[in-house]
Amino acid sequence: MNFELSATPIRNYLILNSKLNIAKGNNSKLKTQNSRLKTQNSTLPKATIQNSKLKIQNSKLKMLYYLFRFLEQYGISGSHMWGYISFRSLLALILSLIISAWFGERFIKYLKSKQITETQRDASIDPFGVKKIGVPSMGGIIIIVAILVPVLLLGRLRNIYLLLMIVTTVWLGFLGGMDDFIKIFRRNKEGLKGKYKIVGQIGIGLIVGLTLWASPDVKMNENLAYEKQGHEIVVKHRAEARKSLKTTIPFVKGHNLDYSRITSIFGEHRVAAGWILFVIMTIFVVTAVSNGANLNDGMDGMCAGNSAIIGVALGILAYVSSHIEYASYLNIMYIPGSEELVVFLCAFIGALIGFLWYNAYPAQVFMGDTGSLTIGGIIAVTAIIIHKELMLPILCGIFFVESLSVILQVYYYKLGKRHGVKQRIFKRTPIHDNFRTQQSQLDPECKYLIKKPKGAIHESKITIRFWITTIILAALTIITLKIR
Repeated sequence: MNFELSATPIRNYLILNSKLNIAKGNNSKLKTQNSRLKTQNSTLPKATIQNSKLKIQNSKLKMLYYLFRFLEQYGISGSHMWGYISFRSLLALILSLIISAWFGERFIKYLKSKQITETQRDASIDPFGVKKIGVPSMGGIIIIVAILVPVLLLGRLRNIYLLLMIVTTVWLGFLGGMDDFIKIFRRNKEGLKGKYKIVGQIGIGLIVGLTLWASPDVKMNENLAYEKQGHEIVVKHRAEARKSLKTTIPFVKGHNLDYSRITSIFGEHRVAAGWILFVIMTIFVVTAVSNGANLNDGMDGMCAGNSAIIGVALGILAYVSSHIEYASYLNIMYIPGSEELVVFLCAFIGALIGFLWYNAYPAQVFMGDTGSLTIGGIIAVTAIIIHKELMLPILCGIFFVESLSVILQVYYYKLGKRHGVKQRIFKRTPIHDNFRTQQSQLDPECKYLIKKPKGAIHESKITIRFWITTIILAALTIITLKIR
């Protein structure tokens, strides 16, 4: 009995000790499981970890934009402002102005020192006796540099639209540069043969069109207009962005034109045919507008001033297209990512205004085809990206009239030549030359349909009047979005 009593505490101790050991074992098992979980967590699918790393890298990689967004994490004052499109756009405008003014002066001196000047112009063209001899050409390089530097520093370079604009600028800049090179260094007034120019313009048009077709990043939220009772129109956008062949067309209810509707005769293949039509349209627009800008570059400050005004209108259209509320108000499609075009266009405007410092009458430098072809291509591609290419006949009305005047003049002259008659419609073409040509400068053996104005108008006045006309056309382009 005493033994049992004495053994009881021992038994209880042993039982308690065993329970403690079991608890310790369970605890160790839990620790083992926890470590296994940690190990498993550390060996999660690599795709997830890589995805998180990519997100971190994506938030840090945007030249100055990315740099300052990275610094924002450390509370650097003012770094958050780089996330605003308005701040980057205005900064791009200022920076391009400074670059074009600073670099322009030095580049002009360099061109003069190397005698890189345009072939002497026909003195009879200018009735006021201003001899433009020894004026440097290839000034378009100033414009290109003043555009690309701010864009590369301030733009979001992963944006497909911004990449297309950069490629367009470099491509057409090179094409125009080759033309100027032949004119200046080879002393050939014809420059690059027309067929090579056309091939180059078709090439960039094809690149832009196929990229917009194939890229998964090129999407839009289509605008859908609903008419309620009382004739109230409510505009809504599709919830999901998708590929679309719709484009904005003025003076039409709903403002939308679907290329696939034009190609509906192809039945089930109408969408594919619609994209082919879109690519062809892209090529045509790029070629037409770049040639129009080239023809418009015939007077000091003419092309640069008109293009800057057009750039402002396109910048407004690009901004409202990237803002779903503004897009809904104007009943146009919402295009995610198109806000980066505003940065590019602000640099474009600043570069042109800065170039005018030296290109205004009397010009210290000419932009040459290096500038004019590039300018026209930038305008065309921008309009295509934001689906406003059908509004260009209004916005670029000056370019359209310049091109049309040349086409009509050549056709009418050849028509008369077949019948042995020397005839022309205008005194001179492109149309701006018609206004500065005196009656004494006309061919007495030629019949002219239009001889007005009788007296010559000074070049600077013609240029300013063309600017005013472009301002009116730009305002009309934007107004058409509210005309239903």
